[in-house]
Amino acid sequence: MEALGDRLQLLVKTFRRECPRVLESERTTVHGADGMMMVLQLALAEVNKQHRGEFKVSLSDVLMAWKHLLFGKLHLPAPDSARLDNYDLIVEAYESFLKRSNTVDLVDVLRMYKQLRQVNADPEEPVSPIQLFEFLTGTMEFSELPDSSVPSTPSSISRPCSSQMKMAVRRVFCSYLNLLVNTKNDMAVALTLDVPGRALGRQAFTDVKHAAQSANTSLFLAVTSFVRAIQLGGKGYAPAESDPLRKHVKGLSDFVQFLDNLEEILGEVPDPSVCGAKLVAAIRAALVKGRSSGDALYAAAEETTKELKERICQIHEIQKRAASGSGTGISPARPRAYAVNHATAFGGRDTVKVLMALLDEEALTPPCANKADLLSEEQPDLGGAEGTCVLTLFRSPEVSTGCSPQPLKNRVQSRLDLLKPKAKDKAMRSQFACTYKEEELPLNRVLEFPSSSQVPTCVHPAPKVRTTPAVDEESCSGAEGRSTAKPPSECPNKEQSGIQQGAALKPRSGNAPTRGAGPGDGQKIGDNTQSKGNKRKQVDSDQHGGSENRPPEKKRTTSVSVKVPGKKVGKAAGKKKLISGQGKLTSFFRV
Repeated sequence: MEALGDRLQLLVKTFRRECPRVLESERTTVHGADGMMMVLQLALAEVNKQHRGEFKVSLSDVLMAWKHLLFGKLHLPAPDSARLDNYDLIVEAYESFLKRSNTVDLVDVLRMYKQLRQVNADPEEPVSPIQLFEFLTGTMEFSELPDSSVPSTPSSISRPCSSQMKMAVRRVFCSYLNLLVNTKNDMAVALTLDVPGRALGRQAFTDVKHAAQSANTSLFLAVTSFVRAIQLGGKGYAPAESDPLRKHVKGLSDFVQFLDNLEEILGEVPDPSVCGAKLVAAIRAALVKGRSSGDALYAAAEETTKELKERICQIHEIQKRAASGSGTGISPARPRAYAVNHATAFGGRDTVKVLMALLDEEALTPPCANKADLLSEEQPDLGGAEGTCVLTLFRSPEVSTGCSPQPLKNRVQSRLDLLKPKAKDKAMRSQFACTYKEEELPLNRVLEFPSSSQVPTCVHPAPKVRTTPAVDEESCSGAEGRSTAKPPSECPNKEQSGIQQGAALKPRSGNAPTRGAGPGDGQKIGDNTQSKGNKRKQVDSDQHGGSENRPPEKKRTTSVSVKVPGKKVGKAAGKKKLISGQGKLTSFFRV
């Protein structure tokens, strides 16, 4: 009687040979017992999130759903234990994940074998449903299974790495090789996206998952399309700046670049044994980079690399003997429509077949004896930020609800700091500060009164009576008399400029004595102060038409001729016309 391991291999080989008859893709991969349980855990957590709001699941619920799933798919009598709530939704989510990832499980392989087997060549049923159930649940003796990685007897050889570390490292190796065969495998992307560390934690994986869901594509296609758009799309086709994946451009680019290097090795090396050895060596170099030889990860990677290289060489030899034994000396026909790498380069086709056979053998590996090591969130650290736990990666980060976890004292202090008015920093000004705009004064006051020291003289409509020395009033009255006697045809432009520019600069009190008197002056310096004051009021009232409600007009400058013995000099009573800007400078420096 053949061993169970040989019969399982015959089952999978027959499925692999005839699967294009029932499947859309020849590169469909197979999930083993451990892979089936991990997918079931994700499906159960997704259903719990929809109905309970938490992406969590207990180990006991996973084991109970695992038994009911196997009994249902193998059409065995249902167990006595009650099924979980929403069990139908769990099975639907499980099957949806398999279909979306272009994968099948061992139960589906057994079901399709009955349709695909050749009546005369293949046995009717190499494995019974009961035997497959015992194999998947781990209740069968593993001594019948030809697997060198699981010794049937206790070994006295001391291993430098734990079994959990070796299992996690081997899973990463197979996931990278799985992506070279089936790029739709979301489980393989989850196990390799941040191994080795690329700063792609839960937040990055969640952004990739949301991008894949919105585009209705696989995780790998979402990552590659984003990176290709960044590298080759240009400004017109590049992703928007608000795209969440832009925060993880470097890590995603490194991931795609590493897979491109593996694809290049796959296409350039024609010999499957050499190509497989180079692929495994490249994965090993990425994992152990920066680690010492005494590290547990280093030892596990070395051991896994050696085992995979030997197994790839053995599979290649077996396929070569099978091809040479069945050869008829006739040239092979053109590849069928579902052949591997159809309508593409021939390089790498044989290597892909070897890798698919290797992955099928990995699916037949006996299940993990300790389910807690497989499904626990505390997985070995392989260099990533979040570890290798699939459940943790698929769980979206918690969104902040607005409640601050800080103490009340810190929250009150931060609120007070926000409400506290900020002091306005005054800009430093140079010695030419007069050229800057005055921010303290309104614009209308700056325009009407160039100097901040000047204020409007007409605060009240009634004119103010001032008591000034006699000499001041005498000089002012003399100037007013000369301005009224001056003909209007004399320099109107000068008078207008004197009003607009010179009036602001003319001193208010006539402290300077009058140097000369005009011929039309009817006043003399010897008159008393009271008569001069009365006459000044009378002249002001005559000029304003007797109205006391108007402010007094500004005085005009007049020019007088002073006779000096031997010289004739014509001087203005006030100052000369100012150049542009001189008035503002003068008013600024006046104290």
